[in-house]
Amino acid sequence: MLQPSEKIWMDGKFVNWADASVHVLTHSLHYGLAAFEGIRCYKGRKGSAIFRLPEHVDRLFGSAHIAMMQIPYEKKQVADAIVETVRVNRLEACYIRPLVYIGYGAMGLYPGENPIRMAIAAWQWGTYLGDEALTNGIRAKVSSFTRHHVNVAMTRAKISGYYVNSILAKREVKADGYDEAILLDADGYVSEGSGENIFIVRNGQLKTTPLTSILEGITRNSVLQLARERGIPVVEERFTRDAMYVADEVFLTGTAAEIAPVREIDGRRIGTGKPGPLTMDLQKTFFEIVRGEDSSHESWLTRV
Repeated sequence: MLQPSEKIWMDGKFVNWADASVHVLTHSLHYGLAAFEGIRCYKGRKGSAIFRLPEHVDRLFGSAHIAMMQIPYEKKQVADAIVETVRVNRLEACYIRPLVYIGYGAMGLYPGENPIRMAIAAWQWGTYLGDEALTNGIRAKVSSFTRHHVNVAMTRAKISGYYVNSILAKREVKADGYDEAILLDADGYVSEGSGENIFIVRNGQLKTTPLTSILEGITRNSVLQLARERGIPVVEERFTRDAMYVADEVFLTGTAAEIAPVREIDGRRIGTGKPGPLTMDLQKTFFEIVRGEDSSHESWLTRV
């Protein structure tokens, strides 16, 4: 269950958590056109810090721009409001959810002059796929649902309605006893998880899907940078589902999932059936950075 905090930022002011409501005829509630972000704040040696806040704000504005929603604030105002939301709620570590949506007014598919509204919430949230996911890995299944075609849904945008596809895929594989879904693109190549990017490792090479049918993940970008700094060969190209089966390692990345090893896909053991050394090395470095134990990427942290 979601653990409530004290305040939510709504349209420039803080309101009590229980009072953060909208009209039932809010346009985005009916038609799904809203843009959002998922951001984490970590507790570290030097206090709390938000991970890659400018990049998340940039992506939020990019998503809104693609969706033709004009955010009524500047980027700095939004970034400052995110930091203040964490401070007001006195959260040392948390998940942060900014949401830009079309408000109450005209109904029908064309929203007309409906106002563009914004909210920012923050709450305590542990490991998305479970604590054991980070240490022991997860079981994943390729879903029967296909990821959006690039001309059906513009996948560079993090749009609320796009996640209906993810919900259906997640429900399907959970019903079969798996932890997470992997979706293929419209051409049958591996795309991403229900809410994560995907990496495979084989013969020392790290491979991930290109930015076509996937969201441009910020954790994904961080992993690519860390791998290149270590001299690990990195390739961004399409690969097939059976390439995952014969990989030495597979892992998922995302703000919620962080860096989660995959030990099994479609009933097939991946590598040794345990999280691999490259995965765990990248995961260890990632957590050392976000917790302030490794200062090599201090620019990734916004102190609260």
